[in-house]
Amino acid sequence: MSGEEKMRAKKEQAKGKAKEAAGRTVGNEGLTAKGRAEQAKGDARQAKEKVKDTLKD
Repeated sequence: MSGEEKMRAKKEQAKGKAKEAAGRTVGNEGLTAKGRAEQAKGDARQAKEKVKDTLKD
């Protein structure tokens, strides 16, 4: 997994978790959903990079 893509995936996951927590705190379902979506995007990016690494070996 390239370092840049790995950092991007982790950043998206962290931002998503923060948005989800903020949405839950204030009762904003839209913000909670956006946070979950951003986490999923980060998870997908991380999975893609792991597959690329596996195929490289």
